[in-house]
Amino acid sequence: MRMRKAAVVGAGVGGLTAAIALRRIGWDVSIFERWPRIVAEGTALGIRPDAQAALASLGLGERLRERTVPYRHARIRTPDGRHLADLPLERIERRGGAPVRMLSRVSLIEMLVEEVDPATISTGVEITDPAALRDSHDLVIGADGVRSAVRQAFFAAPTRPRYAGIVAWRGVVHGFEPQDYGETWGRGQMFGMTPQSPGVTNWYAPVRTPKGVRETLGDLRARFAGWHDPIPRVLAAAEEDAVLRHEVHDLAPPLASYVTGNVALLGDAAHAMTPALGQGACQALLDAAGLAACLRDHPGDVPGALRLYDARRRPAAERMVTASRWMTRLAGAGRLAGPRNALMRLGRR
Repeated sequence: MRMRKAAVVGAGVGGLTAAIALRRIGWDVSIFERWPRIVAEGTALGIRPDAQAALASLGLGERLRERTVPYRHARIRTPDGRHLADLPLERIERRGGAPVRMLSRVSLIEMLVEEVDPATISTGVEITDPAALRDSHDLVIGADGVRSAVRQAFFAAPTRPRYAGIVAWRGVVHGFEPQDYGETWGRGQMFGMTPQSPGVTNWYAPVRTPKGVRETLGDLRARFAGWHDPIPRVLAAAEEDAVLRHEVHDLAPPLASYVTGNVALLGDAAHAMTPALGQGACQALLDAAGLAACLRDHPGDVPGALRLYDARRRPAAERMVTASRWMTRLAGAGRLAGPRNALMRLGRR
């Protein structure tokens, strides 16, 4: 029997995971990445139990545990340090049977790359004619991010990247572990801290910012001046060239399908979302594992397997998109921050 061929466009979390999963079920996979090298940058990712199970199904469970730290307790506070609520980490652990585990994106990408045959990766290749890939492969996977060339080529929907009005800042602090992890919610901005590895703390700060405005690290420090300790100290220790900053985009309106013919989208190419729930990487992992499972169970019917993938993954992913958008608005509330805080305190009683 001829080995089936798949082209994966994009070598991020979703694309690499899809390539690994497909190879495990007998597919010949080629990966195309437009950057000159696979970009392994970023700070901490919270890997939830379902995404941990997806990695375990690819034989990566033990390495995941070796590289991660559990995240079990965290609070939401006001800028003056008052306790508003607890993040639902204990509930996630009860329901999923495992704690959320924190992992740097760099470490995750490295772990995935180790599982991929280097000969199957072509870097510095920008796919300008996805139709040619479709003609020469049994399956084309668009894992090429929010501005996906694959989505633009094959999906006629008016779905486009939309600026969410937020700039996300991220960084790490070495040799420092705060007394309490969690998030601090203010007016139009929030600040969060999580563990990343022993002795390393991840911080993030989504702030409402007009489109096109580029603030400096000094501006960010001024935004959080007067917030409770250790937030000003963490920002004072941050170095300009080590801090990541990017405008947040989601997709609107949502796609009516993640598949067409022998083409499938996954990750941000299908459902880019705001970062409030920290679910972008987890959803890409679940997409990739779910897609491979459908193809494994329906080996002779690629279009049918893709329709099943869409039926299983799109409703779940779109629920996460909606929840993340709602949580982004809640955490970054402006004039309604006062009523929001009052309701959250009532919910603790």
